Amino acid sequence: MPNELLANAAADQSFTDAWVQANISTYYPATQIEAIAVGNEVFVDPNNTTKFLVPAMKNVHASLTKYNLDKNIKISSPIALSALQNSFPASSGSFKTELVEPVIKPMLDLLRQTGSYLMVNAYPFFAYAANSDKISLDYALFKENPGVVDSGNGLKYTNLFDAQIDAVFAAMSALKYDDVKIAVSETGWPSAGDSNEIGASPDNAASYNGNLVKRVLSGSGTPLKQNESLDVFLFALFNENQKTGPTSERNYGLFYPTEKKVYDIPLTAEEIKEAPPSGVGKSQVPVSGEVSTTTSKGQTWCVASGGSSEKKLQNALNYACGEGGADCTPIQPGATCYNPNTLEAHASYAFNSYYQKKARASGTCDFGGTAYVVTQPPKYGNCEFPTGY
Repeated sequence: MPNELLANAAADQSFTDAWVQANISTYYPATQIEAIAVGNEVFVDPNNTTKFLVPAMKNVHASLTKYNLDKNIKISSPIALSALQNSFPASSGSFKTELVEPVIKPMLDLLRQTGSYLMVNAYPFFAYAANSDKISLDYALFKENPGVVDSGNGLKYTNLFDAQIDAVFAAMSALKYDDVKIAVSETGWPSAGDSNEIGASPDNAASYNGNLVKRVLSGSGTPLKQNESLDVFLFALFNENQKTGPTSERNYGLFYPTEKKVYDIPLTAEEIKEAPPSGVGKSQVPVSGEVSTTTSKGQTWCVASGGSSEKKLQNALNYACGEGGADCTPIQPGATCYNPNTLEAHASYAFNSYYQKKARASGTCDFGGTAYVVTQPPKYGNCEFPTGY
């Protein structure tokens, strides 16, 4: 239920009756519906809808009860981590004082009464992008790292995601709501971003989401709640190409709007078993190029991202062939790599030339988020991509 409906939902149960009939009863149980998110990140809504939240949740629940849906469908409301006053170390987690009495406690009371859970939107990406000098990328991406010991309780964290969730558990515990569970209603990592959005890339997105899937399917809890497995909803299925805001906002998807994969990750326990140990996210392919079947151990290439805007791609191509010093002779008319004559194919050739000339150094395959590294030799038409100069 979007934030703009909360005032009406809070005012009148006949409104929520009609809403539940139109949006839930019509589709359930043919469509699996586990819960209703009443609003989303309401506390940061510029339209100040916080005061309507709990009354709206109560009315939605009353409507579910009226239609005998309340046993199978829960109600909750996703909070952003900005609802916390403190989140580091995790053990010191606390809610913002001004939210506690008016909305946090009444909401947690309702969740407890209805056997529901608190929905949390957790994005280690934002924390990392804002503090990349202090937070290790490996810690943010669930990769091997020394870990961080919580100075408050001595627990060791091996990833930022668990620390963020435990900060919310600690904040609930401080208010004596230890028994209310958490579900992660959103988490993800963007495959492209603006130059100030540090860490946004297909490689990092594939690592984060792939490793997250492994972590969730392992069934383990967090250091504070070791025996409670987490339900996690991945944001998002598709790149929302018409969304406003920074570039990252349009690049959280596992798929482009064309239904092509942005990158490959395992999504089931079976696929995890079959994936090579370090293979998470390593099978990205150029979106419209073909990939030859020969693998070249340890070699990497740089290609253009099919999800980038034409303008960004053209600017990046101009830079690579001009100031960047890439060898762009083969993509001139009549030359060996002119065909296929597409912006993506030409940009891929130029980006790779630049990347190889820079000895494949870290950060040299980015071009403002329009490029990414692949581990299979790209093939556009009959064009051979060099692997070194």
